[in-house]
Amino acid sequence: MTEFEAQVLADLSVLKHQMAALYGDGETGRIAAIERRVSAHEQDFQRAKGFLLAAAGVFTAIQMVIEFLQHR
Repeated sequence: MTEFEAQVLADLSVLKHQMAALYGDGETGRIAAIERRVSAHEQDFQRAKGFLLAAAGVFTAIQMVIEFLQHR
């Protein structure tokens, strides 16, 4: 085996190790962890949107009551 072939095989070994860490080698890898974090962020965002929608409804109702009482 030449020096070049040995270097190529060493580089391929490093690449294989990095891909296993990225995708997981029977266990979850970094990509799965990123997907879980993105899903958690999306869920938190949906909750925040729901809370803001409910708060906007409450504030609108309060504003309507104030306007009604001022014109009476």
